[in-house]
Amino acid sequence: MLNYSRYKKNPVLEFPERTWPNKQIEKAPIWCSVDLRDGNQALVEPMSVEEKMELFDLLIKLGFKEIEIGFPAASQIEFDFLRKLVAENKIPDDVKVQVLSQCREELIDRTFEAIEGIKNVVFHIYNSTSTLQRDVVFNASREEIIDIAKKGTQMVKDRLDRYNGNLQLEYSPESFTGTEVDFALDICTAVQETWDNATGCPIIFNLPATVEMNTPNVYADQIEWMSTHFKDRDNVILSIHPHNDRGTGVAITELGLLAGADRVEGTLLGNGERTGNVDILTIAYNMFSQGINPELELDDIKEIVDVCERVTKMPTDARHPYAGQLVFTAFSGSHQDAINKGVAAMNDRANPYWEVPYLPIDPADIGRKYEPVVRINSQSGKGGVAFIMDSVYGYKLPKKMQREFADVIQYISEKEGGEVAPQKIMEAFKAQYLEMKEPLTLEYVDIKDGKENDDTFVALEFSFNGEHFHSEAEGNGPIDAVKLAIRQCVPSIDFTVVDYSEHALSQGSHAKAAAYIEMRDDRFGNTTYGVGVSSNITRASIRGMFSAINRLIAKSKEYV
Repeated sequence: MLNYSRYKKNPVLEFPERTWPNKQIEKAPIWCSVDLRDGNQALVEPMSVEEKMELFDLLIKLGFKEIEIGFPAASQIEFDFLRKLVAENKIPDDVKVQVLSQCREELIDRTFEAIEGIKNVVFHIYNSTSTLQRDVVFNASREEIIDIAKKGTQMVKDRLDRYNGNLQLEYSPESFTGTEVDFALDICTAVQETWDNATGCPIIFNLPATVEMNTPNVYADQIEWMSTHFKDRDNVILSIHPHNDRGTGVAITELGLLAGADRVEGTLLGNGERTGNVDILTIAYNMFSQGINPELELDDIKEIVDVCERVTKMPTDARHPYAGQLVFTAFSGSHQDAINKGVAAMNDRANPYWEVPYLPIDPADIGRKYEPVVRINSQSGKGGVAFIMDSVYGYKLPKKMQREFADVIQYISEKEGGEVAPQKIMEAFKAQYLEMKEPLTLEYVDIKDGKENDDTFVALEFSFNGEHFHSEAEGNGPIDAVKLAIRQCVPSIDFTVVDYSEHALSQGSHAKAAAYIEMRDDRFGNTTYGVGVSSNITRASIRGMFSAINRLIAKSKEYV
């Protein structure tokens, strides 16, 4: 048994004044990517300068206006990368480069060297504030920890004359989730008063869930408490930096935004220390799914995944929200049926809103294709097969035929094992219907209006079991006339048309039509569908009739 008695509950905040449960997210926050810092330091093999440059270019393309590029005072490669960005004029004028430094004089001096020539900088300083780290790491009092933050702030302030650009200060009480909120407020206020609005920019207070320690509502309470107690709140940007230790990084971020956060620091696909930083893509796509502009250019998820996997050398899980290979895929038959019906209803009603069961967003909106939405295996049903035939190949199978053809595909899946690709489904459709030409083979048909208004005359040439026949007949429409012409030569063929439907397969002067005919074998009682395709709908119907008769003959002989 797990020795749960070794662990104790983390304290929660008593905050009955909370208002965040009654709020909704209305707009995107200020986004800050920390892929090049938090994301990079968490890699088994950190990125090279060239890989960092590729990722930086992607972040700019996606529309990030704040990018933390690293810890230039602590790493030569990060210092060189930043200087390369400057030398190659890679930083747009509307983008802020964020640099991280501990509150130590030599590190702050080196960081000022690194940012020379950059137009807009967020200078991010931090020190650990949690009760546990004050005790076991620093053995320091509250006052001593506050003094570290104040001295670091003053050192940045004293060096402002070395920097010819726009500098914004960011301060993080690291391990905020393990810090008493009154102490977190005290240290932020001390930094704020020391800085004294030195550059005229709002100060950024970043309140990180350095380690997730409780349920998401507790973090939201902490954020709202801080937001409502900050001094001069209008000149404070409240930033959050969530991690995912409890698997609720997205939840604490969204609740943190409800609670008053203005800014989110995170990474693409959630790369970061331990279980990762919060995934900015998931937060942004969640907003998108609610009709909110995420204010990032995220319409090509494949490119994002490709670049991230290449530079981080980390695969994306197949079930990763939005980005995973299988997240817009349905194997379940009931899911497939609902998706099929949802897409059809939306199209029929010309609904301007995306409303399809099991698909919170249209995969095409983020660069995914419809083909992978429904994938067929032994667990799939008629709805999935019908969806593939319609969305990929344009065949709108009648409802009763969907079950019939689904049984064919299920047999293939169970026999061969695994997934049945759309191409394999189409091959089976051709073999079972379109190319079902034995033992009854249509060779030639000439159709003319009959003597009566509703009658049709046909001259038919066909073969049966290799024997050639020519027959002429007049009937109530072309299908009835063809049936009579066949029976005149082969009396044993006795079938009745049960159902008929048709639709265009394509548009234009060379358009083709598909005809579906359900027929019953009057001798044995079996029924089945046949399918015919032609640029002439009447010929398509006759081909469908021959297809159905051949399938019924096969059934009567117990062919599979």
